[in-house]
Amino acid sequence: MSLIKQHLHNMTNDLNTNQMNETYNGWQNWETWSASLWISNDEFLYNTAKACVTYCDANETPYDKFERCMMDGTIGKFLRKNGDGLAWNDPAINRDEMNEMMAEL
Repeated sequence: MSLIKQHLHNMTNDLNTNQMNETYNGWQNWETWSASLWISNDEFLYNTAKACVTYCDANETPYDKFERCMMDGTIGKFLRKNGDGLAWNDPAINRDEMNEMMAEL
């Protein structure tokens, strides 16, 4: 491999590594991506998230309400994790990103 090709190859690998370390498919991390993916692609979770945006109290965010519904609610207490096995109250989930996503539903 020529020196220039090797340099370009190394730059591409460095760029890809930095992007992978900084985000996960555009989200802060895998946990946030997974939570968003399930809410966006499951009809029940999607509708629940939309309702949480509409009906959250002034002292809670939409994701706070969603998390409470999924962890403590009558139906939600049976759905404490998404299909990937991620608990809705996982501390690694970026709440700011989730609230932004939910506001756009």
